[in-house]
Amino acid sequence: MTVPLPELTGDYVLDPAHTRIGFVARHAMVTKVRGAFHQFEGTAHLDGGDPAKSTGEVMIKTESIDTGVEQRDQHLRTNDFLDAPHFPEIAFRTTRVEAKSDTDYRVTGDLTIKDTTKPVTIDFEYTGNAVDPYGNLRVGLEGSVTISRKEFGITWNAALEGGGVLVGDKVVLEFDISAIKQG
Repeated sequence: MTVPLPELTGDYVLDPAHTRIGFVARHAMVTKVRGAFHQFEGTAHLDGGDPAKSTGEVMIKTESIDTGVEQRDQHLRTNDFLDAPHFPEIAFRTTRVEAKSDTDYRVTGDLTIKDTTKPVTIDFEYTGNAVDPYGNLRVGLEGSVTISRKEFGITWNAALEGGGVLVGDKVVLEFDISAIKQG
């Protein structure tokens, strides 16, 4: 049984076991590399009656990047990309939430990667809510946004012999969220 939207108002935490924060980037101009971050924390205040009053924050551990290839992951943790030793977290903090429909929301916030903060807008779909077998009220959201890695100071690349570059500039950030209501 789903709970009506106004009754969802409250404070939530992301469930890391059932949430995925991932990315997709073009490699060698011919294929896509997919990966995810496995360590993160997130909180949100949802206002079901007035979504504009909703807020959220996510902190992602950069060292937890995983593409399934350890050598590539080690390179992504260096200063060429995320510089995990000096910038251990990627942060996102909402600045505005706008309801587009009963299930579609536009979330704007400040994304900080390395030492650069830029506003980004993520379109989310509210996928529903349920009470799990342990009595927790959960809400689901799915969204994505395309960013330019160069705008965040991640400029490393290598030229390809036939033209083009090894790593594309555009990166799609993907969010599959399961959040648990607190209290």
